[in-house]
Amino acid sequence: MEHVEFAYTSGMDDAAVEERLSSADTGVLALARDDDAYAVPLAHYYEDGHLYFRIGTVAGSEKGSWLDDTATATYVLHGTESTDEAAELDSWSVVARGPLRELTGDERARFDTAEINRHFSPIRVFDEAIEDVEITLYELRIDSLTGRETVVD
Repeated sequence: MEHVEFAYTSGMDDAAVEERLSSADTGVLALARDDDAYAVPLAHYYEDGHLYFRIGTVAGSEKGSWLDDTATATYVLHGTESTDEAAELDSWSVVARGPLRELTGDERARFDTAEINRHFSPIRVFDEAIEDVEITLYELRIDSLTGRETVVD
């Protein structure tokens, strides 16, 4: 392993983590059931310590059953950016963990169609008919939040 290249990383402070959550649009939500895992790319919206997801499901969808069964979810955002040195990249990652809960009542009513369109990128639909897609909003209650970034010399 003597010729393997390494990049040193360090923890991000709270302000840097919040900036990444606020400025990034997408990440990967990992769900779990017993000894199995299921991960999906998703758009998110972060505001004042709250991490929201707009999720489209259809009746009987695999994603829907995983959402129901997951006790603790993990959401990962990451990215790389070019540095002044052509061969180097700055990298960063943020990991948020906690339980998911569907928004209902007044919390859900806060996100009307205009608000959803303002805060989330267009929902990706695959082989489903648009009228069959149910839009739900979830919040990941953040129990742990960590960020790492490459150390810049």
